[in-house]
Amino acid sequence: MKQILPTKVTRPIISIASRLGRYRLLLFVVAVAAIYGYIVFTINTLSHAEPTPDQVSSQTSPIKKTKIDPKVIQQLQLLQDNSVSVKALFTETRDNPFQEN
Repeated sequence: MKQILPTKVTRPIISIASRLGRYRLLLFVVAVAAIYGYIVFTINTLSHAEPTPDQVSSQTSPIKKTKIDPKVIQQLQLLQDNSVSVKALFTETRDNPFQEN
């Protein structure tokens, strides 16, 4: 097989790899602990993040209050006053709103 790197480079790498071979398990545990610590730190940081005032205002601006036309209110009151059955229905449901008809 043809060598890609010169022997001056590969010999130190091989010697370092053989020395670290004894500590494979320890290096693996340290690497897993570092990844776990990073994940916990990231979750902690993201869970305490507060929205900026711009984000809050952009989410609350589309909310509009419902307005009922005063003409519709007057029309409903006129219908209630003119119709006996509707008037009885309104008073009955005001007294006991959970009663089934």
